[in-house]
Amino acid sequence: MIKTEKEYKALLHRIETLLENPDHIENTEAPDYIELNVLSDLVADYEERTYPIAKPNLVEVIKLRMAEMGLNQKRLSELLGVSTSRVSEYLNGKSEPTLKVAREISIKMGIDASIVLGV
Repeated sequence: MIKTEKEYKALLHRIETLLENPDHIENTEAPDYIELNVLSDLVADYEERTYPIAKPNLVEVIKLRMAEMGLNQKRLSELLGVSTSRVSEYLNGKSEPTLKVAREISIKMGIDASIVLGV
């Protein structure tokens, strides 16, 4: 288990060195293959503990998806079948979508239901 940032950086450096040789990645018979995998697991565990990734909130995801789909608030309101003022309330965090609208957001915007429902 990695306990300090210094240990973490040292292992990252060692991993980078090991990755310079493609045999360490693909050849399960290579001497450093096991070392690379063990060090990678240790680093992944440390990063999960030290640098956790927060779940995205619905407003951020909707805004991102709107940009990806080229939607403005008016077009989004038409897509979801709600008023533009209701969309504005969702995007400002003043209200949450009903279950029916949440389903539409998930289906029509391609946003995972767990994000839409906040679970």
